[in-house]
Amino acid sequence: MKEAVLRAVKKAKENSKPRNFTQSLEMSINLQGLDMKKPQNRIKEDFVLPNGRGKDVKIGVFASGDMALRAKKENLSVFDQEDIEKFAKDKKLAKKVANTHDFFIAQTDFMTLVGKSLGPIFAPRGKTPSPLPPTASLEPILNKLKKTVKIKSTNQSVIHTFIGSEKMEDEMLAENISEIIKFFEKKLEKGFDNIKSIYIKTSMGPSVKLEDFK
Repeated sequence: MKEAVLRAVKKAKENSKPRNFTQSLEMSINLQGLDMKKPQNRIKEDFVLPNGRGKDVKIGVFASGDMALRAKKENLSVFDQEDIEKFAKDKKLAKKVANTHDFFIAQTDFMTLVGKSLGPIFAPRGKTPSPLPPTASLEPILNKLKKTVKIKSTNQSVIHTFIGSEKMEDEMLAENISEIIKFFEKKLEKGFDNIKSIYIKTSMGPSVKLEDFK
Protein backbone atom coordinates (compact mmCIF):
# COMPACT_ATOMS: atom_id res chain seq x y z
CA MET A 1 0.00 0.00 0.00
CA LYS A 2 2.78 2.45 0.92
CA GLU A 3 4.23 2.58 -2.61
CA ALA A 4 0.79 3.01 -4.18
CA VAL A 5 -0.05 5.89 -1.81
CA LEU A 6 3.25 7.61 -2.59
CA ARG A 7 2.64 7.28 -6.34
CA ALA A 8 -0.86 8.75 -5.98
CA VAL A 9 0.46 11.73 -3.99
CA LYS A 10 3.16 12.44 -6.58
CA LYS A 11 0.66 12.15 -9.44
CA ALA A 12 -1.89 14.42 -7.71
CA LYS A 13 0.79 17.09 -7.30
CA GLU A 14 2.08 16.66 -10.87
CA ASN A 15 -1.43 16.91 -12.36
CA SER A 16 -2.23 20.09 -10.46
CA LYS A 17 -1.66 23.45 -12.15
CA PRO A 18 0.32 26.05 -10.18
CA ARG A 19 -1.87 28.47 -8.22
CA ASN A 20 -1.14 31.73 -6.45
CA PHE A 21 -1.92 30.08 -3.10
CA THR A 22 -0.88 26.94 -1.27
CA GLN A 23 -3.33 24.21 -2.14
CA SER A 24 -4.58 21.62 0.30
CA LEU A 25 -4.43 17.92 -0.43
CA GLU A 26 -7.64 16.02 0.10
CA MET A 27 -8.82 12.44 -0.08
CA SER A 28 -12.22 10.96 -0.84
CA ILE A 29 -13.19 7.54 0.51
CA ASN A 30 -16.06 5.90 -1.37
CA LEU A 31 -17.86 3.37 0.80
CA GLN A 32 -19.93 0.33 -0.13
CA GLY A 33 -22.18 -2.17 1.62
CA LEU A 34 -23.22 0.34 4.30
CA ASP A 35 -26.44 2.26 4.86
CA MET A 36 -25.05 5.65 5.87
CA LYS A 37 -28.46 6.79 7.04
CA LYS A 38 -28.19 4.39 9.99
CA PRO A 39 -26.62 6.04 13.07
CA GLN A 40 -24.36 3.04 13.77
CA ASN A 41 -22.64 3.49 10.41
CA ARG A 42 -21.92 7.19 10.79
CA ILE A 43 -18.39 8.39 11.39
CA LYS A 44 -17.42 11.48 13.35
CA GLU A 45 -13.80 11.70 14.41
CA ASP A 46 -11.22 14.35 15.30
CA PHE A 47 -8.23 12.63 13.74
CA VAL A 48 -4.65 13.63 14.62
CA LEU A 49 -2.43 13.46 11.53
CA PRO A 50 1.04 12.06 12.36
CA ASN A 51 2.77 14.75 10.28
CA GLY A 52 0.34 17.58 10.86
CA ARG A 53 -1.73 19.62 8.43
CA GLY A 54 1.06 21.61 6.79
CA LYS A 55 -1.08 24.74 7.05
CA ASP A 56 -1.98 27.12 9.86
CA VAL A 57 -5.23 26.55 11.69
CA LYS A 58 -7.43 29.29 13.06
CA ILE A 59 -8.42 28.65 16.67
CA GLY A 60 -10.94 30.64 18.70
CA VAL A 61 -10.94 30.73 22.50
CA PHE A 62 -13.88 31.57 24.78
CA ALA A 63 -12.21 32.80 27.93
CA SER A 64 -11.58 35.61 30.39
CA GLY A 65 -8.84 36.65 32.79
CA ASP A 66 -5.52 34.80 32.71
CA MET A 67 -6.52 32.29 30.03
CA ALA A 68 -7.66 35.10 27.73
CA LEU A 69 -4.31 36.86 28.17
CA ARG A 70 -2.36 33.68 27.46
CA ALA A 71 -4.51 32.97 24.39
CA LYS A 72 -3.87 36.48 23.03
CA LYS A 73 -0.12 35.93 23.41
CA GLU A 74 -0.54 32.87 21.15
CA ASN A 75 -2.27 35.10 18.57
CA LEU A 76 -5.56 33.25 18.98
CA SER A 77 -9.01 34.82 18.53
CA VAL A 78 -10.34 35.50 22.03
CA PHE A 79 -14.03 35.95 22.84
CA ASP A 80 -15.41 36.93 26.25
CA GLN A 81 -18.90 36.75 27.76
CA GLU A 82 -19.92 40.00 26.10
CA ASP A 83 -18.92 38.59 22.69
CA ILE A 84 -20.92 35.40 23.30
CA GLU A 85 -24.02 37.42 24.17
CA LYS A 86 -23.49 39.51 21.02
CA PHE A 87 -23.18 36.38 18.86
CA ALA A 88 -26.36 34.97 20.43
CA LYS A 89 -28.29 38.04 19.25
CA ASP A 90 -26.65 38.19 15.82
CA LYS A 91 -26.93 34.75 14.17
CA LYS A 92 -25.27 35.96 10.97
CA LEU A 93 -22.19 37.08 12.91
CA ALA A 94 -22.17 33.84 14.92
CA LYS A 95 -22.19 31.80 11.69
CA LYS A 96 -19.34 33.90 10.31
CA VAL A 97 -17.25 33.28 13.43
CA ALA A 98 -18.00 29.53 13.30
CA ASN A 99 -17.17 29.27 9.60
CA THR A 100 -13.93 31.25 9.77
CA HIS A 101 -12.35 29.19 12.57
CA ASP A 102 -11.18 25.59 12.38
CA PHE A 103 -11.48 24.82 16.11
CA PHE A 104 -12.61 26.38 19.37
CA ILE A 105 -11.49 26.03 22.98
CA ALA A 106 -13.63 27.19 25.90
CA GLN A 107 -12.72 27.87 29.50
CA THR A 108 -14.73 25.26 31.43
CA ASP A 109 -16.90 27.83 33.19
CA PHE A 110 -17.87 29.23 29.78
CA MET A 111 -19.09 25.91 28.36
CA THR A 112 -22.69 26.18 29.61
CA LEU A 113 -23.09 29.70 28.23
CA VAL A 114 -21.47 28.79 24.91
CA GLY A 115 -23.61 25.66 24.58
CA LYS A 116 -26.83 27.49 25.37
CA SER A 117 -26.09 30.55 23.23
CA LEU A 118 -24.18 29.10 20.30
CA GLY A 119 -24.79 25.35 20.36
CA PRO A 120 -27.44 25.34 17.58
CA ILE A 121 -25.00 27.12 15.25
CA PHE A 122 -21.68 25.60 16.29
CA ALA A 123 -22.65 21.94 16.85
CA PRO A 124 -23.97 21.16 13.32
CA ARG A 125 -20.73 22.60 11.90
CA GLY A 126 -18.62 20.36 14.11
CA LYS A 127 -17.29 23.41 15.96
CA THR A 128 -18.27 22.57 19.55
CA PRO A 129 -15.42 23.91 21.73
CA SER A 130 -13.03 21.66 23.63
CA PRO A 131 -13.31 22.47 27.37
CA LEU A 132 -10.18 23.50 29.25
CA PRO A 133 -9.81 24.41 32.96
CA PRO A 134 -8.90 28.11 33.50
CA THR A 135 -5.43 27.33 34.89
CA ALA A 136 -4.52 24.60 32.38
CA SER A 137 -1.71 25.08 29.89
CA LEU A 138 -2.83 25.88 26.33
CA GLU A 139 0.22 24.29 24.72
CA PRO A 140 -0.83 20.59 24.70
CA ILE A 141 -4.29 21.21 23.24
CA LEU A 142 -2.96 23.73 20.70
CA ASN A 143 -0.31 21.28 19.51
CA LYS A 144 -2.98 18.61 19.10
CA LEU A 145 -5.48 20.84 17.28
CA LYS A 146 -2.81 22.06 14.86
CA LYS A 147 -2.46 18.44 13.68
CA THR A 148 -6.17 17.55 13.77
CA VAL A 149 -8.61 17.08 10.91
CA LYS A 150 -12.31 16.36 11.16
CA ILE A 151 -13.54 13.17 9.54
CA LYS A 152 -17.32 13.26 9.29
CA SER A 153 -19.75 11.21 7.24
CA THR A 154 -23.07 12.35 5.84
CA ASN A 155 -25.97 10.33 4.46
CA GLN A 156 -23.91 9.86 1.30
CA SER A 157 -21.50 6.95 0.80
CA VAL A 158 -18.46 9.20 0.27
CA ILE A 159 -16.34 10.91 2.92
CA HIS A 160 -14.00 13.80 2.14
CA THR A 161 -11.14 14.78 4.40
CA PHE A 162 -8.14 17.10 4.43
CA ILE A 163 -4.72 15.37 4.51
CA GLY A 164 -2.16 18.19 4.32
CA SER A 165 -0.79 20.83 1.98
CA GLU A 166 1.06 20.65 -1.33
CA LYS A 167 4.18 22.10 0.32
CA MET A 168 4.57 19.02 2.52
CA GLU A 169 7.00 16.27 1.57
CA ASP A 170 5.42 13.44 -0.43
CA GLU A 171 6.45 10.88 2.20
CA MET A 172 4.81 12.88 4.99
CA LEU A 173 1.56 13.18 3.05
CA ALA A 174 1.67 9.48 2.23
CA GLU A 175 2.01 8.62 5.92
CA ASN A 176 -0.95 10.86 6.80
CA ILE A 177 -3.04 9.07 4.15
CA SER A 178 -1.94 5.60 5.28
CA GLU A 179 -2.93 6.33 8.88
CA ILE A 180 -6.37 7.55 7.81
CA ILE A 181 -6.85 4.38 5.75
CA LYS A 182 -5.88 2.27 8.79
CA PHE A 183 -8.44 4.21 10.83
CA PHE A 184 -11.20 3.37 8.33
CA GLU A 185 -10.17 -0.29 8.19
CA LYS A 186 -10.65 -0.55 11.96
CA LYS A 187 -13.74 1.66 12.09
CA LEU A 188 -15.79 0.09 9.30
CA GLU A 189 -17.78 -3.05 10.05
CA LYS A 190 -16.14 -5.11 7.28
CA GLY A 191 -12.89 -3.18 7.05
CA PHE A 192 -11.49 -2.90 3.54
CA ASP A 193 -14.55 -4.70 2.10
CA ASN A 194 -16.58 -1.57 2.93
CA ILE A 195 -14.20 0.62 0.91
CA LYS A 196 -15.01 0.80 -2.80
CA SER A 197 -12.32 3.27 -3.86
CA ILE A 198 -10.07 6.09 -2.65
CA TYR A 199 -9.07 9.24 -4.54
CA ILE A 200 -6.40 11.86 -3.83
CA LYS A 201 -6.41 15.43 -5.17
CA THR A 202 -5.20 18.98 -4.61
CA SER A 203 -7.83 21.67 -3.91
CA MET A 204 -8.15 22.65 -7.58
CA GLY A 205 -6.62 19.63 -9.29
CA PRO A 206 -8.09 16.44 -10.81
CA SER A 207 -8.64 13.32 -8.70
CA VAL A 208 -6.12 10.49 -8.78
CA LYS A 209 -7.32 6.99 -7.94
CA LEU A 210 -5.35 5.11 -5.31
CA GLU A 211 -4.78 1.77 -7.01
CA ASP A 212 -3.90 -0.28 -3.94
CA PHE A 213 -5.16 0.69 -0.48
CA LYS A 214 -5.03 -2.72 1.24
